[in-house]
Amino acid sequence: MNWSVRHDKKYRLAIASLLKQIPNRVEIVQLDDSNSEIQSDLNLSFEHPYPPTKTIFIPDKECTKPDLLATSSDFLRIWRISDDRVELKSLLNKNKNSNFCGPLTSFDWNEVKPKRIRTSSIDTTCTIWDIEREVVDTQLIAHDKEVYDIAWGGVGVLASVSADGSVHIFDLRDKEYLTIIYESSEPDTPLVRSWWRR
Repeated sequence: MNWSVRHDKKYRLAIASLLKQIPNRVEIVQLDDSNSEIQSDLNLSFEHPYPPTKTIFIPDKECTKPDLLATSSDFLRIWRISDDRVELKSLLNKNKNSNFCGPLTSFDWNEVKPKRIRTSSIDTTCTIWDIEREVVDTQLIAHDKEVYDIAWGGVGVLASVSADGSVHIFDLRDKEYLTIIYESSEPDTPLVRSWWRR
């Protein structure tokens, strides 16, 4: 679930299903100012192969970029939204040698540089995507176990949490260096969510 921040689309929300069977659905709902009710538009509802682990609208308050929605599950998908439909713009797979990759657990869209999205995966990696060029910008082995969530803290600083019970901070100016700011005192205590106040 994610709220849109666009000024021209007030009170717009992306919601996703969690079904065991394929496909799942993503729906964009919005406040109807005429009756103050949240309205669903079937044209803005679409199938998604697996349950999305996260949905985020492009962080574009001023409406200077295309209206996009990103979803994560087996791959990172970028969807283009128009008034009467949602179309798949990009399907981003970090493993170019295979049609399969480790499932993505989460992602975060960089608010300062909206062309950058960072994903986390059960394969212990974090991947930074350039969504304009549709290529991997950076891939980091982030933890010893599954990476469950990530959060941007600015242009080049990010945090990640993992099944290994730790919080790591990365500064992309030096990709070989990371800071472990927290490790759980209880063995096998996974951390599942991170958030950076911006």
